[in-house]
Amino acid sequence: MAKYINPFTDIGFKRIFGQELSKPLLLDFLNSLLEGEKHIANLTFLDKEQPALFEEDRSLIYDIYCETDEGEKIIVEMQYKSQPFFKNRSIYYVSESIARQGERGSSWNYEIASDYLVAFLSFTPIDFKKQFRTDVVLAEKGTSEQFSDKLRMIYLQLPLFKKEADECENQVERWIYLLKNMETLSRLPWAAQSAVFKKLESIADVGAMSRAERLKYDEALKKYRDTISVLEGARMEGRMEGREEGRMEGREEGRTETMMANARKMKAYGLALEMIAEITGLTIDEVKDLE
Repeated sequence: MAKYINPFTDIGFKRIFGQELSKPLLLDFLNSLLEGEKHIANLTFLDKEQPALFEEDRSLIYDIYCETDEGEKIIVEMQYKSQPFFKNRSIYYVSESIARQGERGSSWNYEIASDYLVAFLSFTPIDFKKQFRTDVVLAEKGTSEQFSDKLRMIYLQLPLFKKEADECENQVERWIYLLKNMETLSRLPWAAQSAVFKKLESIADVGAMSRAERLKYDEALKKYRDTISVLEGARMEGRMEGREEGRMEGREEGRTETMMANARKMKAYGLALEMIAEITGLTIDEVKDLE
């Protein structure tokens, strides 16, 4: 049994970043992420009043919605399943948060606070650059100068972070290393030297959970593992059938037919169009047209 919780589960993610007890951890991470730009002195957790980012599978969205002492809104989420139109949906999500700042009456003059999205992705979207951190702002196209500071989206593609513990050079990298590897660690590096990571060690300890918390966590962990198993099974089935069909029908024709057959099966599983396209090599339009 793992010593520390899996942060890719709903319970694990919210336990690390989404409760009053863990507020110093979230503040440390956000300030490390925005180092040199701003410092957040305090924040308040807000009710989850916004609609889910992905309505078709709410069990896979783990978000934290909070407000800084300066009124800025910050959405922090862990997303481990690829979804169709991921960029558009995340833009809509942040825009929805901005729109909710509007007030009734003629006296309001569009005074809005900045809105941030920080998204941990345990997959690499096919229309993203293959880089660990993608930082999106509103900028003037010709000069690349920032046009407004009211919208900011930071995407962290965890599969593209490859560093080991002794290679981490700053606090953000140490955080990412711990989140990626926490469930496999027997002790947390840096806990002896850092009060923040010492607190993380205590909060993330599975043995410190109450019985009720442990039951909820075990159920969330099962759901996470079942989902990962389905995704990996689809990938393996696609590779195996592709090789077999290729031997029988000729390399190119066999591969295309098999990928289309597998794509149909994956659609039946309910996998996102983007993920099916990434696994099979088909285009998103080709996947859409499959019956």
